[in-house]
Amino acid sequence: MTAYMRYVALGDSQTEGVGDGDDRIGVRGLADRLAERLAAIEPDLCYANLAVRGKLARQVHAEQLDAALALRPDLATVVAGFNDLLRPGFDADEVTGHLDAMFAALTANGAVVATLTFPDVARITPLARPVSGRVTALNRRIRASADRHGVIVADTTPYAVVTDPRLWSADRLHAGPLGHQRIADALAYALRLPGADDRWTEPLQPPLPARGALSTTVNELRWAATFLGPWLGRRLTGRSSGDGRTAKRPDLLPVRDRTDTPESSHRV
Repeated sequence: MTAYMRYVALGDSQTEGVGDGDDRIGVRGLADRLAERLAAIEPDLCYANLAVRGKLARQVHAEQLDAALALRPDLATVVAGFNDLLRPGFDADEVTGHLDAMFAALTANGAVVATLTFPDVARITPLARPVSGRVTALNRRIRASADRHGVIVADTTPYAVVTDPRLWSADRLHAGPLGHQRIADALAYALRLPGADDRWTEPLQPPLPARGALSTTVNELRWAATFLGPWLGRRLTGRSSGDGRTAKRPDLLPVRDRTDTPESSHRV
């Protein structure tokens, strides 16, 4: 198995780690969790996370690719396009074009590249049902682009567990801690890391009780008022959750301290 030494993560809020921690204590997320697993295999692993919340695929391409290439990664994850799905002017071909360009550049420079497919958001939020077709179209293009460039895909879409509410934060747009861990496990499995298996696909236990129509309606209205309204407000005023933010880990830094023991890994 390849021992990765330089891991660079590109993307938006999911890769940054929103939903797994907060701005007070810091966010962790799927890329941090994957880096920790990689460091357990190769203690000298260095890791950079260039992701910034709110970024569209074109912004990830324009603002993160050159920086990633300069770091000469032997492993890169690219996860972008979810923010595009929610915009009125969504164009699946345009989004995939940016992903394709990043896949091509990174693989041409010798990196192993991994990416994800997206879950059907309508199974998480019924009000998002009009977006379902977009998700299907984008996922189909992601798989085709990945196949062209030899990119590894953690295909999460077929598994019902990825839309279990317990994997998602209250805003339903970002994975919660358990969700971020499942995504990291999916990537580890796709990368065939030692000890990785397909248990990330297993349903959570016990199953959630079925909700009645009234409870579902009340829950949807509460979510719309608490999260959807502010999100729409930012869109209408041209603001983004990423305004004024920079990458949390722009440089390649060791995941483990030199004094770490195998039993005591430094959390990134």
